[in-house]
Amino acid sequence: MVSNSVQETIQFGKNFAKELSPGDVVCLDGDLGAGKTHFVKGIASFFGVKEEQVSSPTFTLINEYQGSVPIFHFDCYRLENEQEALEIGTEEYFYGEGISIVEWPQKIGNLIPPEAVWLIIKHIGDTKREIIKQKP
Repeated sequence: MVSNSVQETIQFGKNFAKELSPGDVVCLDGDLGAGKTHFVKGIASFFGVKEEQVSSPTFTLINEYQGSVPIFHFDCYRLENEQEALEIGTEEYFYGEGISIVEWPQKIGNLIPPEAVWLIIKHIGDTKREIIKQKP
């Protein structure tokens, strides 16, 4: 699918969220500025979290949002290795009662559950993004 704006990316996230349930892990891959966090805003807002509450956890590594289902938003960009992810309890989140959304998942590839859903968000123009769902 192709998004022509930030608002469309958020809407795509809302629509995608209809497929999610507690225990799911969503991996978002894409370049810096591709729209991963905007997509997360859509997912979180579907579960009752205000869009303005959602921000990139680049420096905190994880943001937790309390909606009708807990949302755990990871940004693994700054992680040096998988051990650092284990130290913040990544696996407990992945196998818990919320929905885990992971930006830069390739940094912790061996920890990602095999049933995780992978999405790639790519720049295809100044404001256009392509969102591709990969099969697990």
